[in-house]
Amino acid sequence: MDLAEIWRVMRRRWYVLLPGLLITAALTTGVYLLVPVEYRSQSTVTLLNSKKATVAFDGNPFLSTQASLTGMADGLARNLNSDDSKAGLKKQGLTGAYEAKIADNAQGPFMWLIVTGTDPAAVLKSDQVLTAYAEKRLQEFQAQQQVAPDAMIRMATIVPPQKPEAQTKTRLQYLVMAGALGFVLSLVATFFVEARRRKPAKPGRHRPAAPEPGSEAGSEAMPEAVPGARSEAEAESSGAPEAVAGSAGPS
Repeated sequence: MDLAEIWRVMRRRWYVLLPGLLITAALTTGVYLLVPVEYRSQSTVTLLNSKKATVAFDGNPFLSTQASLTGMADGLARNLNSDDSKAGLKKQGLTGAYEAKIADNAQGPFMWLIVTGTDPAAVLKSDQVLTAYAEKRLQEFQAQQQVAPDAMIRMATIVPPQKPEAQTKTRLQYLVMAGALGFVLSLVATFFVEARRRKPAKPGRHRPAAPEPGSEAGSEAMPEAVPGARSEAEAESSGAPEAVAGSAGPS
């Protein structure tokens, strides 16, 4: 089936295709209205050596980096994603979903603090709350281990919570899926109706009609007369009285 034939079928069965397209448009509109736009804010923090450990570097924490800081950053990220931290952050006003993780391709103890939601103002505020809470949890960990204040690992904000940006990828994917699904189903229904209308009737079983007299079929079916058959019959019928007369003569 070529494109011209497909177009002819669509024009011929427009009463099936048109309602399907209208339903598809309504479905796409519903997805557009029901699926909200998500916004995302992100901050970047890093862990720094303690004041005591940076004495040899004139107090510059960026010149003193250790592998233990990366391990501490991983542990802090896991704690921030725990249920207890979620409950604590909710009490402090964090709304939406959040995530704390080691920064991608990081070459040090860098962390990403990410918050997503549907309200841009609430997302920005929540990211600020998460950033402050992460520093508080880091101090609590070390206080529980009775670490001296001068020996405590510190946290510095490299990138503060950014202005929330709209994340339209998910919404666009849903819109494309709804439109494509509705259009395909409309075409399937159209060609299904076309196939049903074109379905041939089952042929009945009829006996062949008898040939009419005088037709070629009748003449071919009739055997031809044997030559000489009529003359012999006439001779026998005409000679029969003579034989009877001869037999009745005087003896």
